[in-house]
Formats: sequence, structure tokens, C-alpha cells
Amino acid sequence: MISTNSSRSCVRRSRRSSEVTQRAGTGPGHGPAPGRATAETDQRHMAAALTLGARGLGRVWPNPAVGCIIVDAQGRVAGRGWTAPGGRPHAEPQALAQAGTAARGGTAYVTLEPCAHTGQTPPCARTLIEAGIARVVTALEDPDPRVAGEGHAMLRAAGVDVVTGVLEDRVRAMQLGFLSRITRGRPMLTLKLATSLDGRIATASGESQWITGPEARRRVHAMRASHDAVMVGAGTARADDPGLTVRGLGISWQPVRVVVSRRLDLPLEGQLARTARDVPVWLCHGPDADRDLIAAWQGLGARLLACPVGPDRQIDPAGLLETLGAAGLTRVFCEGGGALAASLLLADVVDRLAMFGAGVALGAEGWPALGAMGLGALSEAPRLRLSRVEQLGGDVLSLWEKDLRDEV
Repeated sequence: MISTNSSRSCVRRSRRSSEVTQRAGTGPGHGPAPGRATAETDQRHMAAALTLGARGLGRVWPNPAVGCIIVDAQGRVAGRGWTAPGGRPHAEPQALAQAGTAARGGTAYVTLEPCAHTGQTPPCARTLIEAGIARVVTALEDPDPRVAGEGHAMLRAAGVDVVTGVLEDRVRAMQLGFLSRITRGRPMLTLKLATSLDGRIATASGESQWITGPEARRRVHAMRASHDAVMVGAGTARADDPGLTVRGLGISWQPVRVVVSRRLDLPLEGQLARTARDVPVWLCHGPDADRDLIAAWQGLGARLLACPVGPDRQIDPAGLLETLGAAGLTRVFCEGGGALAASLLLADVVDRLAMFGAGVALGAEGWPALGAMGLGALSEAPRLRLSRVEQLGGDVLSLWEKDLRDEV
């Protein structure tokens, strides 16, 4: 594996936390601060919490996938927790329940700022205080307006020492979907393309199974499982009759299956139609879709989402993602086809690109990975930054990322 990521400082104090010195909690019931905390141990425990939190990816939307580690006053791990499927319970109360009385005087490592608002459950910040936690280490402040620093403030007001910014870049990358929905109003979008050496996704006759080998296809299924939804365009749905499910991994959940079709001209007897009551199917259509087709798909169990169209009378990519974000999705995995992929790239809404390349050539008559983009100059072409290159059997996976420093 080759990594081109630059690394920044793993630990920093937030502006709020710099106003206080690192000290033992002085609130009621708090014992002395743990004596073994160092930058190295903070990073190690946060890395473990990050791994736990990642278990919730694709399963907890619209909530964030959070991990929590409780370390007792002697430096021993006493509890572990991560956001449960469906988003509740949160990570902190689960880790505290496992730790029991060993939490008193200890440290909580949480990948995201503990919530400060009362929803279906009490605020996690208050739960940590009541458990007697003396120190809380987080990676990120939660940008949700209901939190936005209030969780850290609640902890400090109770005398709990708060450190933030530990492994921030790594956690931010994992939380990108949640952060994107909160700050941009739309989910993170990963675009997947599987192509020949010459950038083709099928032969002239439309044959595409299989361009890549079993290792690459297994990775695609793992990627599907870590996203809230798998999305394709109407052309792919008609040509391939895909199931869009996760297979071969032995998991018990499935992502939402999204098809983008302005006119809803989709087969009513295909796999998606037959299984819409078993695995969710969402159809994103234009305002001019046939009302009888809308009713027919609703009768099959699909969810219908009206989306705005652009000047070209096609579904607007940004409006499409905003619609999916309003429906709660935080992470969307798009698998084409070429026209939809091109429109998403041209609209600059692709956050990550997973390119699976196979050592086969199909020629100019094969189907291109991308549809027409109407570019007149190289300067108009969308550009992404190479993040990682990995060999998967006889294929190569290259991961590309958009620079999101000014967006999320």
C-alpha cells in the first residue's frame, strides 16, 4: 500500500480548551486525574476508539458513528462502546455501563464531542459527569448546532479536564459523511468506477461481468457495507438489473438502494422491484415523472423522492444529494453508470473516487466509464488528489479525494 497523505499534528488543544490548564477534575465526586496520560497513550486509546466507531459506518445514519474507550485511574481499559445500529444507544453510555464503578476518576476517549442536548436519551456529557469521569479526550467538536461546543463546555463547568484534537485528521476522515450532512446539507459521495486499461466499463455488446477479479469485487461489497446507500443511474438499472446488495461478507444489514431516474422508466419486474419490501429502494425522480409509475413503485414498497432538475432537464446533482441528505443519508456509494458519474464529477459533488483498474483492454468500441462532459479546456476538468494505491489480486485500486478543507 502506498500512502500520499501528509500528516499534521495529532494532538492540539481547541481554542476553548486552551483557556484551561490540564488539571484534575474538581467537580463533585471526581477523584484525582489519571497519572499515566501522555500524548502517546492518548493517541493509542483514540485510535482504538476510532476503530470501534468505524463499526457503525453504514448502520447508524443520520447519527455519527462514534467510538468510546473508558480508561480507569490506573490506566487500564475498563469499558468500550460504539454507536448502536439505528443510532442509539450512543457510544458513551455503553462504554460506561461496561466500566461500572471503574469509570470514576478515569478518562473517556470519545471520537466526537459528547452531545449536550436531551433527545431520546439524556446528554452524554451529563452521563460522563455523573459517572465521575475526571478527564475527557476527544478528536473533534461536533458541528451539530445542538452541540457545537456545548458538550465540552458542560464537562468543563463540572470540573472535568477536556482535551480535544487528538487524531483529528483521522477521525475527521472517518466522520466525513456526518460532517458533510451537518455543514453542507448533503451526504458524502463516493464514486466507484471499475474499468479496463483503456477506461472502458463494458464491451461494445454491453458485457461487463467481470472486468475485475474476485478480490476487487469483494472490496466493492465491503465499501457498500460501510455506506448508508448504494446509488446507480436509470441506465445501469435497466441494462444490468442489479441487486445492489452486500453479498459474501456474512453481514446482517443492507444499505438503502437508490436509483436516479427522472422519468421512472425502470423495469417493474426487475430485481429492485421484486425485493423493494425486503431491502429499501429509493427512487429519485423528476417533477414530471408519470403519476401512475409513482403509484406503481409505491405499491411495490419503494420510497419516491422528487428532485429538482437543471437547465438540461436532467436531475440536478447537487439537488439530488441535498434531497438524500434531507432524508437522513450521510454516506452514499455511487456505482455509475457513465452518464450519472460524469454529471456528478462535472457538478463537483464527488468527495472520494475509488478507481478499480483491471489489466484488460476493450478498445474504443467499448462503453466508456464516463459520459460526455462538454469540456472545452483542460482547465475545466475536475481534479482530485491521490490518496492511496493498493493491489487487489490482479487489479489495482486507486483512491482519490477532493480537497475539503474549505468545505467540511
